Amino acid sequence: MIFSKILRHWYSTNKRNLPWRETQNPYNIWLSEIILQQTQVKQGLPYYEAFVNEFPTVFDLAKANESDVLKLWQGLGYYSRARNLHASAKYIAKDLNGEFPDNYKDLLKLKGVGDYTASAIASICFNEVAAVVDGNVYRVLSRYFGIDTPINSSKGAKEFKTLAQKLIDKKQPAEFNQAIMEFGATQCKPSNPDCNICPFKDSCIAFNKNTIGELPVKIKSAKAKKKYFNFLVCISEDEKTILEKREGKGIWQNLYQFPLIETEKNISEKRFKSLVENEDLLKEISFEMSLYNKDAIIHKLSHQHLYTKFWIINIERLPVEGVSISNVREFAVPILIGNFIESFNF
Repeated sequence: MIFSKILRHWYSTNKRNLPWRETQNPYNIWLSEIILQQTQVKQGLPYYEAFVNEFPTVFDLAKANESDVLKLWQGLGYYSRARNLHASAKYIAKDLNGEFPDNYKDLLKLKGVGDYTASAIASICFNEVAAVVDGNVYRVLSRYFGIDTPINSSKGAKEFKTLAQKLIDKKQPAEFNQAIMEFGATQCKPSNPDCNICPFKDSCIAFNKNTIGELPVKIKSAKAKKKYFNFLVCISEDEKTILEKREGKGIWQNLYQFPLIETEKNISEKRFKSLVENEDLLKEISFEMSLYNKDAIIHKLSHQHLYTKFWIINIERLPVEGVSISNVREFAVPILIGNFIESFNF
């Protein structure tokens, strides 16, 4: 097909030199694809290199402690990806003797692997004709073919997958998949793409109808909820602090944080101190408290915005077993906590 031919020609002269393109090792491809979910290449590349250096094989990753995996992942967000990565590594190493599934259907059985990731690994590593559909592909296809079906609808997912599967080069599926993703990432960009140098401009419906900025169509998600987080940074005279491991389900599962008090809204220092004095942790204990950041730090997540304050609690002795301040940086924490630790200079 002409579309595939033009795309592959563009890719041959415009592709970026990336380490995971120098191998067909499924471990490396899988690792790169998981890291690059919800993450741009420039941000994900250092993490990929760090993981390959620290865990060169799936057996190394499987043997690692989850806390070490989460620590290395710190800053990437969407920590469930790291937990699923580790769980799948243990499954591959133990149950599959280190051998990756070699087809799309079996790759889907890996925790954290969906249609896109399974298609990428199957095509790149095993030459299976399985079309990838990610954000970049949605954008390219919706603009080129002028499709206004919402990409985050079940109808849209099916429509674009079917179209991509029709377009894929059956003789060179790996190159086609990488080419269309690269084209979306570097040429057919979300904002202000340079359409004048695009090899598809003459046949692109969106370009010719001047609807580039309107495609792809996405159903608006619900407005993010506001939450008010207050972290208690306890510091004792023997230079210890308190870190708690988050249990249960949640975005920060198994990560560490300072003791947290969540309030319904932003409250005054006087009122907050009365709350702290009635918390079981510091009840009937003498302490001095000060607010580290006057203005709340706003940490935006996909479904909620966290308005965060850090309260410094100077105390003679911790009411529970603490950790040495000198060891705080060794713990896997959310980037929000990590940034505070850096700025506070523990």
